[in-house]
Amino acid sequence: MSQLMDEILSRENMKLAYKKVKANKGASGVDDISVDEVMEYLKENWADIKERIHKRKYKPQPVLRVEIPKAGGGVRKLGIPSVVDRIIEQAIVQKITPIVEPSFSEYSYGFRPNRRAQQAIIKLLEYLNDGYTYIVDIDLEKFFDTVPQDKLMTLVGKIISDPDTESLISKYLKAGVMEKGKYEQTNVGTPQGGNLSPILSNIMLNGLDRELEARGLHFVRYADDCVIAVGSSAAANRVMNTITKWIERKLKLKVNMTKTKVTKPSHLKYLGFGFVKMGDKWEVRPHQDSVKNFERKLKRLTKRSWSVDMDTRIKMLNWVIRGWINYFRIGKMKENLKRIDGHLRTRMRVIIWKQWKTSQKRVWGLRKCGAPEWMAKQSAGFADHYQAVAKTTGLHKISKEILAKRGLVSCLDYYLN
Repeated sequence: MSQLMDEILSRENMKLAYKKVKANKGASGVDDISVDEVMEYLKENWADIKERIHKRKYKPQPVLRVEIPKAGGGVRKLGIPSVVDRIIEQAIVQKITPIVEPSFSEYSYGFRPNRRAQQAIIKLLEYLNDGYTYIVDIDLEKFFDTVPQDKLMTLVGKIISDPDTESLISKYLKAGVMEKGKYEQTNVGTPQGGNLSPILSNIMLNGLDRELEARGLHFVRYADDCVIAVGSSAAANRVMNTITKWIERKLKLKVNMTKTKVTKPSHLKYLGFGFVKMGDKWEVRPHQDSVKNFERKLKRLTKRSWSVDMDTRIKMLNWVIRGWINYFRIGKMKENLKRIDGHLRTRMRVIIWKQWKTSQKRVWGLRKCGAPEWMAKQSAGFADHYQAVAKTTGLHKISKEILAKRGLVSCLDYYLN
């Protein structure tokens, strides 16, 4: 048994893998063992599992195929491995990461230690402001579903040179999927949703990074999202044609020619961001699709018909607000957030109005918020005509400060602070 496999299966490494999988929570796989139940299962079965891995007899469970709706329509197919397999995959990732990292490009930002999407955006902005304003936007068709496993395993072998580990990784690729109760083989692709997929995608596309570097091109890549910035339209079209052919010939991947295009920065959506020229300088902001998606989430969480207590509702709203703003913080979005805050407060006032139910309670509530009696009674007169009552001066007495005391985060204040 190789030293690398011993390190992967060591007690310390497995404990760390278990902690990471548990922290990420996630659904059960085909065996229905949950994250909370897995420790008990491993106590009883780990010795046997470990021995089977050592003897190369371990067989991972098929992944459970689920369909996740995409924000812009359509579905994304995710594969959920069993919790046990997620832990083993995570254990492999922890030990092969330090081996593969030195061979990766500095222009690759996805699923790597101390790297994130925002760094790719900042680098792309640098290119734009240096005059490389023609963008080649490469779209790899169903990348995770179409990766040629033999090509991938050859690349894995070249970097890690450990037959035991390679054999286990290969078994995960070939574990198959269960979809609507039916088993399907997986002779191509790497399941999107598995812990190994991100690092395998970087190994697969590292050759593309190196080819782009060798050609002296300015590019950024985040997983399978790659954009190249060049100085002229003619150069951009030439690069698009030659790189597309190279990807299909060398990596055996399919480029989606209906989505691959040469575009200007103002028409580009990359990692959720859009680009706009202010004077003579390119700046970044959340793309309008990302803003609409954020608004849809807030709208869903502020439905009057959703019977949930106010503390839970505010907690979930704050979680979404902070997460979205933290991701897009490098972008300009003051005006958007001001507008979103206004809508959000209106919807929160209507929820509170509905919860007060009776006319007396509503008058009492508005008086408590500082409205004079005549104003409170005027608003109460609108009863359950929510759209109309939302516009009354009385309801606006449920102020930003009162909502903040209740715990609601202001989008604009959170961004500015």
